Amino acid sequence: MISSVSPVTRAADAAAGEECLSRKIDAIAGKLENAAFERDVEQKKTDDVLWFHKVGDIAVIDKVRYTGPPDPRGEETYGIANARHPFVVWAYVFVPRGLDRSLRHPVLLFPHGGVHASFDTQSAHIVRELMLQGYVVIAPEYRGSTGYGEAYHKAIDYGGLEVDDIVEGRNWAVAALPFVDPDRVGIIGWSHGGLIALLAAERFPEMFKAVYAGVPVTDLIARLGYSTQDYRDLFSAPYHIGKTPHADVAEYQRRSPIYHVDKISAPLLIHSTTNDRDVHVLEVEHLIQALKAAGKRFEHRIYVDAPGGHAFNRIDTPAAVASRKEIYAFLAKHLRRRAERS
Repeated sequence: MISSVSPVTRAADAAAGEECLSRKIDAIAGKLENAAFERDVEQKKTDDVLWFHKVGDIAVIDKVRYTGPPDPRGEETYGIANARHPFVVWAYVFVPRGLDRSLRHPVLLFPHGGVHASFDTQSAHIVRELMLQGYVVIAPEYRGSTGYGEAYHKAIDYGGLEVDDIVEGRNWAVAALPFVDPDRVGIIGWSHGGLIALLAAERFPEMFKAVYAGVPVTDLIARLGYSTQDYRDLFSAPYHIGKTPHADVAEYQRRSPIYHVDKISAPLLIHSTTNDRDVHVLEVEHLIQALKAAGKRFEHRIYVDAPGGHAFNRIDTPAAVASRKEIYAFLAKHLRRRAERS
C-alpha cells in the first residue's frame, strides 16, 4: 500500500520530533548542571567544617562577606540596574591564636588556583605553616568560585574583576582588622592564583609589599595555544571571556601578566618546574625574560623535574617543605619587621 502521507508532512513530523528530542536533551542537561551546582554548595559546607578540624587548634577562623565591583553581566531585576549592586564576595579569615592584637601584624592575601575552584582544605597545611609564623591570612572566594551557586559561578571574570575582588579583600582587612598592618600586606598564589597575584601587583603596585607566584599562568594566548579544545571552549563560553584569542588578542593580553610587567614594583619571587603538565614552564620562562627586559629586580627558581609537577611545592614531601621554606624566608625578609602598636 502506498502511504497517503506526503513527503512534506513526513519531513515536518521528523523536524518536530527532532525539536522535541532537543528540548528533552536540553532539559536533562539543565537538571544535571543544577545538580552539579547543588553538589558544589554541599561540598563547600562540608569543607567549611573541615577547616576547623584542620587548623582550628592554631587559628581563629571566620568567614566574611564584603563587596567587589558589580557584575557587568548580571541580570537586571524589577527595573533595578545591576550596576547598583556591588558583587558580594565571600572570604576566609585566618588569625593565629594568641596573636597580640594590640600590635599590627603582616597580612597575606591568598587567592586560590583553578578555573571554577575554591579555597579548600587542600591548602590547610600551608595555612597552618603561615599561622605558626604569625601571619593573618585572607583567602577570598572571588567571583567564579565554586560552592556558592550558579550566579556566583557564572560571574567569572578570569584576569579581570576577580583581581579587584582580591584587592577589595585587602582593603576590607585593613579597614576591619585593627591588628593588620596596612604597610605589610603580601600576596601569594599558585597557578591561576599566581596569575591573580601578578595582576594585582601590576594593577595596584602600591598595595603589596611582597608577591609570590608559584607555577603561575602568565600568558593566556600561549596557554590556550598548547591547551586542549575543551579548555579553550571554557574561555570562549558566553558567560566567560566569550571569544577566542583569534577574535580579540588585545583582550587576552589585558588579562595576561606577562604583558604588564613594567608595572611591577614590589619584591617578587617566582617558582616553576620543568615537568609541570598543567602550566607549561615556557610561560614562566617567558615571564622571566620579560621581567629582565623591563629591568626589574626579582627572584626566581625553575626546578628540574621536581616530584609532583604542577603541585611540586604544595604537597607533603620533604622537597616541598624545603621549597616552601624558601618562600617563607622571602616573605619574612619583606614583611616580618617588628610589630607596631595599633
